[in-house]
Amino acid sequence: MKLIKIMKCDLYRVCGGEKNPLKHILFNPEFKYVACYRLTNYFLGHSALLKTVWRVILKSKSIKYGYEIAPECSIGPGLRLVHRGGVCINPDAKIGINATIFHGVTIGATRRGSKKGSPVIGDRVWIGSNATIVGNITVGDDVLIAPNTYINRDIPSHCICLGNPAKMIERADATEYYIDNICENLEDD
Repeated sequence: MKLIKIMKCDLYRVCGGEKNPLKHILFNPEFKYVACYRLTNYFLGHSALLKTVWRVILKSKSIKYGYEIAPECSIGPGLRLVHRGGVCINPDAKIGINATIFHGVTIGATRRGSKKGSPVIGDRVWIGSNATIVGNITVGDDVLIAPNTYINRDIPSHCICLGNPAKMIERADATEYYIDNICENLEDD
């Protein structure tokens, strides 16, 4: 998928198709950080100079806004960061399309044991404030992860997770009314 289409989808998640999204492009810190992440991720495959310049720009935005999202991690279109700061995502993590991530979220690796590695998170996942997702686990599609939830095991699609340790409640349309402005028709060009 082309970079411009991905960034338009990210912007749509923030502004919902307003006629004038310019205020979000200029003044929304969450979108500005996501756009910088996208550009840095894109330029990783280019010359060493471009890669270095964009890494420095992303690092300055990380310091300014409080996010620490590695440019190497794979995040699908429609990423929405809600509230500023405290998000930390491991370089090996994979996140699907239309993800919503609140402040204080950690998506990290486990360095030992049977779950050594980083998470793979599906499409339409809503991750509440201060949630922690660690280890070589899979989180399915249409999953709502409540605030302050700790997840270190596989989570099937269509469920709500809450607590520490996480309890799962199966529910069709678990993220209904939580994930707004969903990007549709995202086939590759």
